[in-house]
Amino acid sequence: MAAHPHACTCFIIPPKMLRKLAEETADRSERHCLLDQAETSAHLRGQRSVAPIALGITAGATGEKNRTIYDAQSKSTLPGKLVRNEGSQPVTDVAVNQAYDGAGATYDFYREVLKRNSIDGKGLRLDSTVHYQNKFNNAFWNGQQMVYGDGDGKLFLGFTGALDVIAHELTHGVTQYAVPGGLVYQDQSGALNESISDVFGSVVKQWTLKQSVEQADWLIGAGIMAPTVGKALRSMADPGNQALTWSGDDQPKTMAGYVEGGDVHTNSGIPNHAFYAAAIALKGNSWDKAAPIWYKALSLLTPNATFADMAKATAQAASLLYGADSDEQHAVQAAWKVVGVV
Repeated sequence: MAAHPHACTCFIIPPKMLRKLAEETADRSERHCLLDQAETSAHLRGQRSVAPIALGITAGATGEKNRTIYDAQSKSTLPGKLVRNEGSQPVTDVAVNQAYDGAGATYDFYREVLKRNSIDGKGLRLDSTVHYQNKFNNAFWNGQQMVYGDGDGKLFLGFTGALDVIAHELTHGVTQYAVPGGLVYQDQSGALNESISDVFGSVVKQWTLKQSVEQADWLIGAGIMAPTVGKALRSMADPGNQALTWSGDDQPKTMAGYVEGGDVHTNSGIPNHAFYAAAIALKGNSWDKAAPIWYKALSLLTPNATFADMAKATAQAASLLYGADSDEQHAVQAAWKVVGVV
């Protein structure tokens, strides 16, 4: 299977967050460990194409979930030892079961709500590896599969316990296939790539918990950090509000705070907030109208899409789904005005 031209190794924890935490710790060995992991993350992210899994990724029968969970046994070799596959009973390893259940919930959402057959739309098998390296402070999609570290137990508490993290990472795979040519992982197209993952990570969590847009917390990664570090990685409702997230949250909420050449995880706050504004305006459940509009917009993007392109694509998607000049289209257009993109 050839690597996708814009398949990226996309991490939930940005390397710069690991570096900031390293600066703040007084523990020398902890600092070295965090800096090493930041370098590892940056190195892996730089690998544009990823070698296919040796076992070969095969498509499942149409419309059937096909999940496989592997155990890296604290090593770096992927995929590792097969420990659970589709339909088998839960095992004693909590991370294995969480990775299995999270992949299942994400698959179900895309299948039932958006009528998409797995990540690639063609029944791609969902491969996940847990216990990657030793106390690895990250989770990522490598263009082929999901990979989860266990966290160091001090700053990060494991990455399989948060459904939005799982759905976020798997959505990088959806974007890779749904956007013609994929989205280039830098500048505004890279920030859009991250935002799309946050959007669907949050929506999958809301759908699973059956929460309305008013009930949802709109936080990304709540529960994966120790309370001493923070409450969540990001807030879609109020990007950059460190009281809701963590002390290094530098996300802008509008284009007034856009960071030229900034990290893709930073500038993603702007399109994140646009989705939040649209979902709130559309009321009810985020998966009823807002998510289908954002999903339909993916196929209208090009690899170097800007925020303005996404604003145009979502307005066009709303028109295709609900009619030109519809309330839905107006809500979407107003949301991009809120963040200063249009």
